[in-house]
Amino acid sequence: MTTTGAQQEASGSTARGPLWWRRRRSAVLDVGLAVASAVECALQGVGFADQAALPVPLGVLFGLVVGSVLVLRRRWPIAVVLVSIATTPAEMGFLMGLVGLYTLAASDVPRRITATLAGMALSATFIVTFVRVRQDVEAGDYSAPYVPLMAVFMSLGLTAPPVLLGLYIGARRRLMESLRERADSLEQELSLLADRAEQRAQWARQEERTRIAREMHDVVAHRVSLMVVHAAALQAVALKDPQKAVKNAALVGDMGRQALTELREMLGVLRSGESGVRTRSDVPPLAAVGAAAAAAAAAAAEDGPCIADIDVLVGQSRQAGMVVELAVQGDVRVYPPEVEQTAYRVIQEALTNVHKHAAGAKVMVRLAHRDEEVAMQVENGAPDAAGGAADAGLPSGGNGLVGMRERVTALGGVFVSGPTDAGGFRVSAVLPDRAEVSLR
Repeated sequence: MTTTGAQQEASGSTARGPLWWRRRRSAVLDVGLAVASAVECALQGVGFADQAALPVPLGVLFGLVVGSVLVLRRRWPIAVVLVSIATTPAEMGFLMGLVGLYTLAASDVPRRITATLAGMALSATFIVTFVRVRQDVEAGDYSAPYVPLMAVFMSLGLTAPPVLLGLYIGARRRLMESLRERADSLEQELSLLADRAEQRAQWARQEERTRIAREMHDVVAHRVSLMVVHAAALQAVALKDPQKAVKNAALVGDMGRQALTELREMLGVLRSGESGVRTRSDVPPLAAVGAAAAAAAAAAAEDGPCIADIDVLVGQSRQAGMVVELAVQGDVRVYPPEVEQTAYRVIQEALTNVHKHAAGAKVMVRLAHRDEEVAMQVENGAPDAAGGAADAGLPSGGNGLVGMRERVTALGGVFVSGPTDAGGFRVSAVLPDRAEVSLR
């Protein structure tokens, strides 16, 4: 089956036509052309019947049948052209020949077949025209150039224009189809890019929420845990040792003020990030989310704690009654802000877990500065059942180890945690000197 480019056009009426027509107006056009061709061939069949000595009704019926073949031009253009060539000696079907050649040239038929059929039509028209003109010329003028020139002009006039027009229309249709397919492909690619951008923005928002939750957990959990421990100690010694009770109360106040200060700094970073997003109207929303997240993370890393503050952190745990030893190996140096903050938070969370789950246990904190990395380890012994803080009832959300692992792995480090043979617990982490932030 051979189809033309007109059948594949998606524009225009969406109503589907009957049989092989894709649109109703195409069916109406072909039927109209077939009726006009049948009428033309019927009229020409009268003359053909006289020349062939046939009954006129038979010639008219033959012309109607031949002309009606034009209705098949979209389905079988080759058959239509062959019928027009076969009826050329009967001098009928000129409309069918013109429309058939145009349809053949505009269709997807191989060009060698189109050239062959066009050459056959040209030859048939030339021969019939040559014979007819020669019969009309007087006997003495047979050798004059009038006869071949008229035959050439008539054959080219009936063959070349429809073939050239069909080739042009077919090439134009194929170009439009190619452009339409390319536009559809680009639209799909843009849709995929938009979906990917939305996923990246969603990922950025999720990462920012996770980071905020992690920071809030580290700040609140550690400070409040120390405050609860000191409050329990204050309750225990309030009547026995008033001076120690006053000291513990002052420590509780200091812890509360430090927690409020860190929370206020964190909220300030978030507010500044939001205001930056709102004031820049020229930045797309998706890009603004990522920019705000990156800005907030960078600001928090720069303003957050560092490795130099670990001594103070250990001292606070000692003031809460914990026995903590700190061992530092290697030459102390400055690391990127995110590495410094992560190292501090790992040790902080590990000490907080000891306060929650191993009250009264002895803790060993090791910090090693190596060539291209910094390593830290917090190991505690078995909890002391008689520890005063054991009755503090500190809650646990189960997010401490998860948060530490996320922090370390996000920088390309290694995190290991688990119980020891002595009944205690060990937390170890190794961070590279230059953080390698992982992208999902």
